[in-house]
Amino acid sequence: MADFTERPAAPVELRTLTADEQQGWYDTLLRAFGAPEPPEMRALRNELTETDRGLGLWDGAECVGTAGAFSFRLSVPGGELVPAAGVSMVSVAATHRRRGLLTRLMRRQLDDVRAAGEPLAVLTASEPAIYGRFGYGIATWHLSAEIDPRLTRPEVPPETEAVRVRYADPRAVTAACEAVYARLVPGRPGMPARQPGWERLPLLDPESDRDGGSALQCVLAERDGETVGYARFHVVPGWEPGGPAGTVRLRDVEALDPAAYAALWRFLCGIDLTSRITVKTRPVDDALPHLMTDVRRCRLSVRDGLYARLVEVGAALAARTYQVPVDVVLEVRDAFCPWNEGRWRLSGDAAGAVCERTADPAELALSVRDLGCAYLGGTPLASLAAAGRVREVRAGALAPVSAAFGSAVAPWLPHGF
Repeated sequence: MADFTERPAAPVELRTLTADEQQGWYDTLLRAFGAPEPPEMRALRNELTETDRGLGLWDGAECVGTAGAFSFRLSVPGGELVPAAGVSMVSVAATHRRRGLLTRLMRRQLDDVRAAGEPLAVLTASEPAIYGRFGYGIATWHLSAEIDPRLTRPEVPPETEAVRVRYADPRAVTAACEAVYARLVPGRPGMPARQPGWERLPLLDPESDRDGGSALQCVLAERDGETVGYARFHVVPGWEPGGPAGTVRLRDVEALDPAAYAALWRFLCGIDLTSRITVKTRPVDDALPHLMTDVRRCRLSVRDGLYARLVEVGAALAARTYQVPVDVVLEVRDAFCPWNEGRWRLSGDAAGAVCERTADPAELALSVRDLGCAYLGGTPLASLAAAGRVREVRAGALAPVSAAFGSAVAPWLPHGF
């Protein structure tokens, strides 16, 4: 007689990824996101993935969850490059939702990040509502623009005439572009120093992703034979009854000084047979709106970018500098990483900082998520307080601490991971 007794399901196993499991693990990730990936991107991902930092959930022989991390060095206010786990490739199979599996992944991953001595974890969120409960806060924002170059133009400084713009093979000039990028990293919080292999990411150009556009194009901005900027873009042809209406899809544009930046934008606005320039990822304090003659023809919008999580509060806060002198006791809430709970005295200025545990009375009370929002200087603590998320325990403490946490330039993540 058949035995129809219901047996409990076998427990889902959480373990570190091995090299021979990587392809099946990655298939699980792609299925969860529901989109095919060009072979070129998958090949690069295979090379960049650090298998010893990959975590998988297995239900028997089936992979049902994934999480990975890249070993980054992230620029923070003051220009230091802080070790940070670049959390990525997180998924749980639709068949295994609502079982606490994502929490298990996040728990194990943050424990591993702490054990590795990284005081910070960062990610880009496909669903922002998910990661707040694990202590991640919005640390950077992206500016996007859709420009009509027929109706607005850059007003360039006189020094622009000394800058030459020329076409170049994107791959042949990788080293020159990367040298420009590397010089910019210490000056803007949120930018990851590019580790070996990552210089190939902005050069990926699968035909399936071009939407009818050209192959990747590149121009260099040069002064006295030195590369001082670059732009990489696609041109998508288009026609209307009134004439040509092509689009310049700008991938990235970087420059070491205002004249070089203006020269690149003047070039982009003058490409023949185009009537639109789109760019999705610029800093929110970018010079672009102030460079163009008519900002309304730029159609600007802002969206969330990098999310930050302080894994070790003391080490993370001590790793950056502060715009004005600060000496404050913070009461930190962190239910998910309880080693951060409690009071911390932060003392610092533009030269450096110290953050240590203290028994002194608290002056500001906030969560580790709020610290993540403010950490790179992009979100004022005063704004979080206005939302009821930061509480001023000692009257008058908020304003000077909020000013100290600020940054002279907006933090920005130039590319995903």
